[in-house]
Amino acid sequence: MKPSQSLIEGIPLIYQEDRFLVAEKPSGLLSQPGLGPLLQDSLISRIKKCWPNANLVHRLDRDTSGILLIALDAAMHRALSKLFMERAIQKRYRANVVGCPNVASGSIDAPIRKSGNHPPRYAIDLMGKPSRTDWQLIEQHSAHSCLDLVPLTGRSHQLRVHLAHLGHPIIGDPIYSETPPSKDQRLHLHATLLSFQHPILEEEITFHSPSPF
Repeated sequence: MKPSQSLIEGIPLIYQEDRFLVAEKPSGLLSQPGLGPLLQDSLISRIKKCWPNANLVHRLDRDTSGILLIALDAAMHRALSKLFMERAIQKRYRANVVGCPNVASGSIDAPIRKSGNHPPRYAIDLMGKPSRTDWQLIEQHSAHSCLDLVPLTGRSHQLRVHLAHLGHPIIGDPIYSETPPSKDQRLHLHATLLSFQHPILEEEITFHSPSPF
């Protein structure tokens, strides 16, 4: 779909229709409010100022930027959530990682389980939920690489945990990288594509968001 030029409460809208929105979340902004008064600012809180019935269909980590899908009524929320549950929505991400894999593409099939709360942390664990990420090398540089990522499951922190497990943590990751990011360095992870069949029109629609790094 062709990107729109709308900007609502500082949030770029990639696409807008009567029953759902596609927004571009900036890095550093929560998808939904957290606990406590200092964590109330979020993408959905801002969107609700214009669409009080809006609800997230899925979420991105605070430090991850990119495409988010927002339903504007309960029926559309159920329909889009069902597509996610059935894995009928294709998602792609772009990441800059430390080092360079020794092959051009691969798949990480490793279960993930929560291992900490402050901050929330996840780890590879045989007792965890099945998790799979396909990846492809896009560019190689002297100290880092750019990867295209396709999560075939949707676990919390999946891409960050899987890439750290691969030995190539995402640049700027404050939890899973062995080298703490500098004060102003963001997580180099961006949701670049979302594709699915429109629940009403029954035609395939695809949304793009170019990587900012």
